[in-house]
Amino acid sequence: MNGFLERVGFLAPDWKDLLEIAIVAVVFYRILLVLAGTRAIQMLFGLVSLVGIYFVSRVLNLRLLQELLEYLFQYGAIAALVVFQPELRSALAQLGQSRLTRLFTRLEQSEVAEEIAQALDELSRAKTGAIIAIEREVGLGEYLETGTPMQARVSAPLLTTIFTPYSPLHDGAVVIRGDTIVAAGAILPLTQFPIADKSLGTRHRAALGLSEETDALVLVVSEETSTVSLAFRGQLQRGLTHDQLVEVIASNSRTVTV
Repeated sequence: MNGFLERVGFLAPDWKDLLEIAIVAVVFYRILLVLAGTRAIQMLFGLVSLVGIYFVSRVLNLRLLQELLEYLFQYGAIAALVVFQPELRSALAQLGQSRLTRLFTRLEQSEVAEEIAQALDELSRAKTGAIIAIEREVGLGEYLETGTPMQARVSAPLLTTIFTPYSPLHDGAVVIRGDTIVAAGAILPLTQFPIADKSLGTRHRAALGLSEETDALVLVVSEETSTVSLAFRGQLQRGLTHDQLVEVIASNSRTVTV
């Protein structure tokens, strides 16, 4: 009886085991959030498949396949560090964030929100179409590749200049990460669901499409009506005022430290 209890003792973990499980789960969750918006998630699935094949080869005693995969894992770890370097850096940066840090950066978020809201006001008055995607927890790396990379601090004059008609970058979306414009002219996925309001154009469909696939805030200025709309989690809210824009951007943006 005692021997049986010793064999199944691991089924009754103590508080230390539970703490370790919780820490590992949080780390993996944060890493998956970073990878979710990038092509690296496909490579991760491929790696998981190789690990599965390796265990099958061990069970079936397929020595040649087992040895080949062991060599691959031995040198592949170094290659993975190179391939996943941007994602790993981003993941470590996110893990380094704390609630206390976010409290100290709240003022900065409000300043960024004010700059974005001011730019949207100016674009609305000029009836200039625009679409701005603000990255949150789910990375938008996959969509950055479709546009022109940038590294510029968010400012109202810069945003209005980007969307000036006939400028090189006015077509497509601006992507904002923290307080930085990281891409312009990005192509976003269109919604796959039918839209009852036929007056909504491609920008609104792209905003809804991205909000369905990620947790990004997507802001749109209509050329026809000059109204400012917000797409979030597959829902579209139209006719936002300046104060509403500042509040929703500041309260839902995330801080990025690099």
